[in-house]
Amino acid sequence: MRLHSLENRVIVLFIGLLLSVQLVAYFVIGNAIDINARTAIEEDLKINEKIFTRLIEQNAQKLIQGANLLAKDFGFRDAIGSHDTETIISSLQNHGQRIGADLSMLVGLDGKILAASSPDLAAGLQASVSQLMPSANATGSASRIEIVDGKPYQMVMVPIAAPVTISWVAMAIPIGKTIVDDMQQLSLMQISLLTSDSQGHWQANVSTLPASAAASLANLLPTSFTHAQLIADLQLDDNLYSARVLPLARNDTASTIAVLQLSVSQAVAPYKQLQRNLLLLSVIGSLLAIVVSVITARRITGPVRQLAETARRLGIGDYQVAIGVLQKDEIGDLARSFAKMRDAIALREQQISRLAYHDTLTDLPNRARFADMVGQAIEQAKASGGSCFVLMIDLDRFKHVNDVMGHRFGDLLLRQVALRLRTEIGLSGQAPARLGGDEFAILLSEATLADAVGLAERVLQALEQAISIEDQTVDIGAGLGIAGFPAHAGDTEMLLGHAEVAMYVAKQSKNGAVIYAPEIDKSSQQSLSLLTEMRIALEQNHFLLYLQPKLALDSGAVVAVEALVRWRHPQRGMIFPDQFIPFAEQTGFIRQLTHWVMQAAARTCHAWDAAGLQFKMSVNISTRDLLDQELPNKFAAILLEHQVAASAFCLEITESAIMDDPVRAHQTLDKLHAMGMQLSIDDFGTGYSSLAYLKSLPVDELKIDKSFVLKMEQDIDDSKIVKSTIDLGHNMGLRVVAEGIENLEVMQLLKNLGCDQGQGYYISRPMPAEDFPAWLQQWQARSI
Repeated sequence: MRLHSLENRVIVLFIGLLLSVQLVAYFVIGNAIDINARTAIEEDLKINEKIFTRLIEQNAQKLIQGANLLAKDFGFRDAIGSHDTETIISSLQNHGQRIGADLSMLVGLDGKILAASSPDLAAGLQASVSQLMPSANATGSASRIEIVDGKPYQMVMVPIAAPVTISWVAMAIPIGKTIVDDMQQLSLMQISLLTSDSQGHWQANVSTLPASAAASLANLLPTSFTHAQLIADLQLDDNLYSARVLPLARNDTASTIAVLQLSVSQAVAPYKQLQRNLLLLSVIGSLLAIVVSVITARRITGPVRQLAETARRLGIGDYQVAIGVLQKDEIGDLARSFAKMRDAIALREQQISRLAYHDTLTDLPNRARFADMVGQAIEQAKASGGSCFVLMIDLDRFKHVNDVMGHRFGDLLLRQVALRLRTEIGLSGQAPARLGGDEFAILLSEATLADAVGLAERVLQALEQAISIEDQTVDIGAGLGIAGFPAHAGDTEMLLGHAEVAMYVAKQSKNGAVIYAPEIDKSSQQSLSLLTEMRIALEQNHFLLYLQPKLALDSGAVVAVEALVRWRHPQRGMIFPDQFIPFAEQTGFIRQLTHWVMQAAARTCHAWDAAGLQFKMSVNISTRDLLDQELPNKFAAILLEHQVAASAFCLEITESAIMDDPVRAHQTLDKLHAMGMQLSIDDFGTGYSSLAYLKSLPVDELKIDKSFVLKMEQDIDDSKIVKSTIDLGHNMGLRVVAEGIENLEVMQLLKNLGCDQGQGYYISRPMPAEDFPAWLQQWQARSI
């Protein structure tokens, strides 16, 4: 049975619910039977305990009556008066036999046994006789149960009056099979009398149980009982009993108990038969329910199967399929909805078939249609032995236009580009396509490489001409890549991929159209691999924060650190910045890397604040970072997250980064400075900025490039440049920092020239952030 089938699931649901209810009812009834039976058994045991006690009392009364008859017998009293021992013993024996007593005794007033029908048995009851006398003297008779030779005896004592008490008659009768049989006849229960031996083990005196069950009972009972006690479960042979234990007698060496037992199994047997009958009825009901469920499920699922087949036919495009479900219930409603859906899908299919292959914005073929066109051109070229070419175009600065002018303006621009491409290649009979975003492509069928290059030059010239839209003139350019079949690729996917690779190389080189070559593809793959690895490194925390200390040169104290990034590659080991930072700047990944460095630096500053360390943290900012107008907001969020003041940071920017787009750079720097962050011009002296422009920037620090510092103690020209830069910075009110200090002579010379701060390998190489506190202690100890 397949459970994923609706029909089978309906059947399983119905039967499962029915069986669940029946099983729950079965077990609930079974449990109720057991509880009620045990409750009734417990009540019966309590009642039977009273009956058994009453039998013992009646037995004692009969024995007392027999003893009284003997005490009043004239011949017996005459024999006592004449001390006729033989007559006394004969009377005791004869009278005891008549009433079934095992022992009859004549007891003197001093409590000693004067004569007995069984001297051996009497010897074991001497102590009991003495204990009975006070009670018999007070009430006229007394009885008790005693243990003699491991057996319980019912013993009574009455006085012999003539008319005053001259002696006592005592009789003992065993408590055994007679009373047990009487008890069983009265209550239909099992009863056992057990006496413990000298080791405390129970021995069955008499029992209505089979011998094996009686032996098991003796082994299962506790060693002693001080009062009546209920034992809920006793497993004897194949029967389960509940029992009530009654202590009967106890002396220094033994105890006698009566165990009243009722069989739980027998008590619940009639109800269990009823329960089994109920189970049988449940099974019959389940079989009937299965039949009914199958019929019901098929009536439900039959139309559903038909509708499923209809849906399958619709899925393969058969919109003429008939729907024959005519029911007037919910399934009929579903069938009518299917019919409406079929008609609606057929109508939309016609619309989708057109939209799927055309770009709605420019009304050009889209990527899917263009791929089909390329495939057809390749098949045609294969058949004719010719060639075809793909020109792939990506507009320059389109994202900037979108950001500045808005998306509506960008859409108008794309329409104008499409019109211009149509105009340029319309005479050749080829149609351009829009692949997505600002990316276009042109297919040249049955063409040569010269044809492709010529068309590429005309397209680039056309796109270099300004486009006017709504009184706005926009200058755009494009990167254009060329790839052909069979020279560069053997199928559609490869041809489009190679044309795209050539296009990206053209955008980077900005040197006209680029024809695909395997060498540029290898370089592109390597770049793509490096970018992927950097993204993985960022996700898996393979980047490390390193710090390089900065000294105040006049005092030698550590006043700041520069935050640097290192890359610990899991396979290639440590990768230094010059191997990945330029590529990160080129691809734009530098923004994510800067964000990571700022996060790590802020986290470190927060930890230092807790440890009482206060140092300015310098962080490098790239050109792409500086042109991001959201950079101040991003940094503010990081500072807020780590509860660090903006004044704890100094952002280092190169001159070239500022001059790439001075207006936007100035706006970003103003916002960062307004937040409280200090700004530093890094690598000063290597750029081409004007001092007039730098003076207008909100900077606090000039950082002299290390190329002027490394050998300034040997090169007089470098020394002059450094001195002039220091004087210039001080005259502009800026702090001056020299990097690249690699020996004591250079550090001393910078100090003499008035340089404020310095850093370099002589002071310390960059170190992991977590190693800085230990290095600081060593430096401070060395300085002292």
